[in-house]
Amino acid sequence: MKRLLALAAIAIATPAAAQGVDPAAITRTVQDISADAFQGRAPGGPGETVTIDYLVKRFAALGLQPGGPDGQWTQTVPLLHTRLGQPERFGVSVKGKWQGWTRGEQAYAWSLQPNDKAVIDNAPLVFVGYGVTAPERKWDDFKRADLHGKVAVILVNDPDFEAVQGEPVFQKFGGRTMTYYGRWTYKFEEMARRGAIGALIVHDTPGAGYGWNVVISGQGEAYDIVRPAGQITSLRLQGWLNGDAAATLFAQAGLDLPALRKAARDPAFTPVPLKGITFSAAIPVSHEVVESHNVLAKIPGKAAADQTVMFGAHWDAYGVGPADKQGNTIRRGANDDGIGVAALLEIARILKAEPAPRRTIAFAVWTAEERGLLGSEYYATHPVYPLETTAANLTIDILQTAGKAKDAILVGVGQDSLQDDMARVAATQGRRVTPEGLPERGLFYRADHFSLAKRGVPVLLQMGIAGASDLETGGTAAGQAWIDAYTGKCYHQPCDAWSPDWNLDGAKQDIDLMLVIGREVANGTAWPSWKPGSEFKAIRDKSAALRK
Repeated sequence: MKRLLALAAIAIATPAAAQGVDPAAITRTVQDISADAFQGRAPGGPGETVTIDYLVKRFAALGLQPGGPDGQWTQTVPLLHTRLGQPERFGVSVKGKWQGWTRGEQAYAWSLQPNDKAVIDNAPLVFVGYGVTAPERKWDDFKRADLHGKVAVILVNDPDFEAVQGEPVFQKFGGRTMTYYGRWTYKFEEMARRGAIGALIVHDTPGAGYGWNVVISGQGEAYDIVRPAGQITSLRLQGWLNGDAAATLFAQAGLDLPALRKAARDPAFTPVPLKGITFSAAIPVSHEVVESHNVLAKIPGKAAADQTVMFGAHWDAYGVGPADKQGNTIRRGANDDGIGVAALLEIARILKAEPAPRRTIAFAVWTAEERGLLGSEYYATHPVYPLETTAANLTIDILQTAGKAKDAILVGVGQDSLQDDMARVAATQGRRVTPEGLPERGLFYRADHFSLAKRGVPVLLQMGIAGASDLETGGTAAGQAWIDAYTGKCYHQPCDAWSPDWNLDGAKQDIDLMLVIGREVANGTAWPSWKPGSEFKAIRDKSAALRK
C-alpha cells in the first residue's frame, strides 16, 4: 500500500507530458494493480475496495474530475449472484417415460432469477432453428410461433455458419464472421422476449468456438445486474444441450437433427415441436446481491460539453481460486485487463495536459466484465452521459506483449466508420490493418464496448488475442506463438502476471492509435456512424435528430 500512496504522490508532483504513451508508466500501473494487495480484483471481493481507491486517487492526481452520477467518482452496480444446487429433478419425459439427466453431462444450465428454486414442469420442447429475428436481413425463424410456457432448443452461431454456396442463406449473415445473432446471449434474450420459460442451445465446438469443458466450467454459478421486477428475464433456466444428447433427443422425437440443421438455413424454416417430449426441472437456487462499482472520470468539453467520447477498460479479474502447479492462487489479471486500465490512465494523463477538448472525454473503468460485461451493461441501462450523444466508445481489453507489429488487428470488420479512422491512423504509424483471425468466435460481442454498441453507440475495440500480429521480429508466426502461449496457459489463470519479459512496444502502438482517434473525435464535429448492414445502424438512426 505504501507503493500506491507513493505513486499517487509522484503523479501529483510530475507534470503531465503529451509526447505519447510511456511503456514504463504502463508497467508501473500493471505491477500495482496485479499486486497481492488487490487479491485478483474480484467484484465485491476483498480486492475491490483497494482497487477502487487506487483508481480514484490516480484519476484525481491527474487532475480529472469525477465523472459518475451526482458528481461522484463511482457508479454503484448491484449484481445478482446465483448458484444452482443439486437438482431434485432435471431431464425429459419421452412418451411418458422419465429420463433423468446429469447436469454437466447431457445438459448444463443456470438461472438468472432471484428465486429459491428453478422449477419447470413438463414444458413442451420446440426447435426454433437459430432463434434469429433480423428484419434488416429479412430473416425470421419464429413465424409467429407461440413460445409461452415452452422450452426453446436452439442452434449455436448464425444461420449461415455452415452454409455452402448455393444455399439461400449463404453470406446473408457474414459467412464465418459471427454477427450479434450468433451470440448465445442474444438467443437467450430473444427467447425471453418471446415468452419462453427455458432455453437450451445445442453445443458444437466449431459453432461455439470452445469445447464442452468450457461450457461446464461455471459450475452452475451465474451473475447478472439487478433488474427491476418487470424486467427480469422470463427464462427460469437457460443453458446448453450437449451435442450427442441433442442428437439422441431429436431421434426420440422422430426427428433428424442434421436434416433440421440444413432446414434451419432456409428462410422458409418454421419451428418444429419435439412431439412426445417434455422438459422438467426442480433445482434449488442460492442467490444474493453483491454491490460493486464502476469508476468514472472526465475531462469536460469546452464547446460541446453535452457530447461525449468515452474510453473504456475493465478493472475486474478472477480473484482468488484453487492453487496452480506452482501454488499460486491469485488470478492477477495483469494483461486482462491490467494493461487496459494502465492504458486509460496514460491516455488521461496525455489528454489532460492538452487544451480542453471540444467534447467531454469520459473514462470508464468497468466492473464485472468477466461475469458477463455487467458493469458496462449496468451503465448502458443507467447512462451518466446520454448514449444518443455519445460519439464513440473506444475499449482496450488485452494487448500483446511481444513487441512492435507491422499491423493492427481489426475486430468486427465492417461495423462502423471508426474502423476507417483506424486504418488511416495506423498508416501514419507505418502499419496496415489486418482483420481478426477467427471472426466466427464473435470477439466483437464479447468485450465491454458491446454494451454500448447494442444501444447504437459507434465503437472500436483493441484486443490482443483477436489475431496473430505480424511482429517486426518473427512475423505472424511469432504473433501466433504469443497468442497460443497466453491463451493456452495464462488466460484467466494465476500466470497472467507481470513479467520482466514483456515487450510493450506493440502495446504502445495500439494505445497511441486509440489515443489519436479519440482525440480527433473529441475535438471534431463529425459523428462516427454505423455502416449499412450493421445490426446496430437502425438503433442509432432512430436518434439522428439529436445529433444535428
